[in-house]
Amino acid sequence: MALGFDMGVFSFALRLLHASWSLAATAGFLAGVGLAYLLSVRWVFRARTYRRQQRMEAISFVAIGVIGLLITQLILWLTIEKMDWNPELSRLGAAGVTFVFNFTVRKLILFSKAER
Repeated sequence: MALGFDMGVFSFALRLLHASWSLAATAGFLAGVGLAYLLSVRWVFRARTYRRQQRMEAISFVAIGVIGLLITQLILWLTIEKMDWNPELSRLGAAGVTFVFNFTVRKLILFSKAER
C-alpha cells in the first residue's frame, strides 16, 4: 500500500505538477513513509523494540527511510539521467531495492522482540 501511495504521488508530481524527478521522489517518499509507519505499527509487526518510546521509534523509522531515500535518489540518477530510462519504471526498480533495505533494517532495529 505504501509503495502504491509513494508511486502515485511520484507520478502525480512528475507528470501533472511537472516537478523534477528528484523532488517527485522526495514527495512520494514522505507520503509513503507516513503510511508505511502507520501500517507497520498497527498491522505488520507485533514486536516493537521502542513500544514505550514512540517518538524514538518514529524518528528511527524515518531516519532509516531517509537512508533508503538516498539509495533511491542514487538509483534514479543513474537510471534516469545516465541511462535515459522511464522515470516510473526507474522508480519501481529503485523501490524494490530500497524495500529490501528498509524492511530488513527496520525489522532488525525497530521491530525485534527485545524492548530497549
